[in-house]
Amino acid sequence: MTVYCVSYDLNKAGQNYNSLYEELKKSPGYWHRLDSTWLVSTNETADQLSNRIRLHIDGNDSLLVIKVVRAYAGWLPKDAWEWMDQHVMDR
Repeated sequence: MTVYCVSYDLNKAGQNYNSLYEELKKSPGYWHRLDSTWLVSTNETADQLSNRIRLHIDGNDSLLVIKVVRAYAGWLPKDAWEWMDQHVMDR
């Protein structure tokens, strides 16, 4: 499976985005500890994942889906790095 970083800006005040969150949780695997960022493990392509997510956001929102590879760094809790070590492939 491939891991994608899904990042978004939800710009409609008062909008209920629960369907977006539930859709992301339908992925075979996910990690979510940052407000507008998810790591999603899936067999989908970036386009397929993006199209699935776009059904649950508004036209004025922003969305970015990028494949995650092992060249990563940051300041995250231990469980984030453990999840990535288990799910992110070298390619």
